Amino acid sequence: MRHVYLVTFFVGVLLVSLLGLRGTSFTLPPLDAFPEWAFPAMRYQPRPRPQSESRFFADGRSDRLPPAHTIARGMLREDDHRYAGKAGSAFASGLPGGITVDLKFLERGRDRFQIYCAPCHGTLGDGNGITKKYGMGATPSYHDDRLRNMPDGEIFNTITNGKNTMLPYADKLAPDDRWAVVAYLRALQRAQQGTVADVTDANARKTLGLP
Repeated sequence: MRHVYLVTFFVGVLLVSLLGLRGTSFTLPPLDAFPEWAFPAMRYQPRPRPQSESRFFADGRSDRLPPAHTIARGMLREDDHRYAGKAGSAFASGLPGGITVDLKFLERGRDRFQIYCAPCHGTLGDGNGITKKYGMGATPSYHDDRLRNMPDGEIFNTITNGKNTMLPYADKLAPDDRWAVVAYLRALQRAQQGTVADVTDANARKTLGLP
């Protein structure tokens, strides 16, 4: 009989533990069977909260700056041509090595261009984007000789860091996407200067009556 009472007692305690206190708010810390000094646990260790005060550091800040001269993982970019558009101290001409300019690459450049560039520069790169209708009249055309002759690295640098009223897009476009935009921009410029002699496909030339 004694065992029946014990079993009933433990079942009652179990039910109260699982169901009886659900949804109840407590203002005091929970009881702990193991004292902090005897069994230190992770929850007892001091931990900083974002933008909170810390009594451990002399300046009182819990958010710490990284040590000087450290570089985040994956951010060691030693190829100045690819990541800065530079060849020595000058802007580089042409796209960096390791980038293959094919149809897929140009389509990527067109996609990024239509999202980030066309609203101001226009779908043809002539400076007649929709923002011009709202008073932005200083957007240059890519078909000016100044921009036709501009090194590819300088265009990459402008996309990266911005210029005049143009904001930087480094936070929106990865380096290779910026080069894809440069390649597509060059395609737009080429399209405005193309001639029949540029057609190399045999069937296309035959359709045009060319030898």
